[in-house]
Amino acid sequence: MFFDEVHFHRRRGLSRWERVGHPLDTLTVLACFVVAIAAPSTTRWLVVYVALSAFSCLFVTKDEWIHARDCSSGEHWLHAILFVLHPIGLAAVAFLWMNGLRSFVVAQAALTLAFGAYQLLYWNVSWRPSWIRRPTHAR
Repeated sequence: MFFDEVHFHRRRGLSRWERVGHPLDTLTVLACFVVAIAAPSTTRWLVVYVALSAFSCLFVTKDEWIHARDCSSGEHWLHAILFVLHPIGLAAVAFLWMNGLRSFVVAQAALTLAFGAYQLLYWNVSWRPSWIRRPTHAR
């Protein structure tokens, strides 16, 4: 995600659809993490977690019709890798949760929340300091 963001996204800029959609992608991941942090690791809550995870895995693909038009082949390849890693990462969090390792889930959730805040602020807020520039070719 870091390379996608700092290399590809900043180079080409993001359309309004992506500026709104990418933080929403992050929100779907955070919803999974909230369950793993707040709920007991029971079968019932695992079903909820799996349903949220499946939704997140599908939701993150919503931009592909935009990406087909705007992205380089390198960015497409990186997205394919990220699509493979997305369910693996969510499964790893489920494993941590089910094995009582919530502190690791909390740490990952904090990093994800920080990244989501960055996405929202960097790409959508016009009051950013002068040392942070939006690419001139952003749509």
